[in-house]
Amino acid sequence: MATHEVLLIAGRSGVGKSTVAWEVSEQLRAAGVAHCVVEGDLMGQVHPAPADDPDRSAITERNLAAVWANFAALGHHRLIYTNTVSVLEGAMFQRAMGGGPLRIVRVLLTADDVTARARLTQRETGSQLAPHIERSGLMARHLARHAPEDTVRVPTDGRPIVDIARQVVAATGW
Repeated sequence: MATHEVLLIAGRSGVGKSTVAWEVSEQLRAAGVAHCVVEGDLMGQVHPAPADDPDRSAITERNLAAVWANFAALGHHRLIYTNTVSVLEGAMFQRAMGGGPLRIVRVLLTADDVTARARLTQRETGSQLAPHIERSGLMARHLARHAPEDTVRVPTDGRPIVDIARQVVAATGW
């Protein structure tokens, strides 16, 4: 039996990862299910990148391990984690969450190019709109090809967040 459980919510930019994670959290809170939420993008936000860690994966793992240690010390054993590629990083979670038995639930949120572009256009008001749109499309194709077989794919196009989150919660069994 798993000591800890992690829900990995992944997907291209503009798919709704953060919004869905917060609604999942609200639904779990309403059901009395203890959990923690971590926005993975924040775990590696450092500039310049460490010289020995140009993709910021090592600092992300160290920060996640530190944050998780604090949550676990409070008695928590369920984590919701959002990041574009989190479904591809199971080994990192195994290490960062203590190396013991770990149940990983992988969810890949999907959206077509038109939907992602519309959402990003609303969100990105600075100089990063065009790069985000380009990377979003590339990442959508990468994730579609490389997400593990056990990944639950959840379309977000034209769906209410509450319904999407309900489907994600159902995938966890929490």
